[in-house]
Amino acid sequence: MAKQFSFTKYENEILPKLREKTSKAESTEDIKKFFVQAIKELIGKVFAGKIEFEYEDISLMIESEPNYKLSNRLYSSKEFKNVWNDSDLSRVITRFAKTAINRYRHLEKHPEKTDAKIRL
Repeated sequence: MAKQFSFTKYENEILPKLREKTSKAESTEDIKKFFVQAIKELIGKVFAGKIEFEYEDISLMIESEPNYKLSNRLYSSKEFKNVWNDSDLSRVITRFAKTAINRYRHLEKHPEKTDAKIRL
């Protein structure tokens, strides 16, 4: 049986920051941006510079499962694939996506809150 790596330590460091940022988001586009920033920070910690993560490497998918899409460039990386298959990284990213989507949907349902923040 292969050894499983866990990245919940990094999740516990980054997820509160994501929640804080999304709670102050002024638009659904802000939510997407904050999600990508959180994943970039996570990937940076997991791979310690071995993989160059770009903004286009992940996107938040509101109406699909899983709730994110990774680029082919990441999937084709041997380093990424090894960690992806032998860790909880996919589950951690899913939890980040669920957090972002919950806030995204809230802003969609209540655009007046977005407008109020913009006016301030």
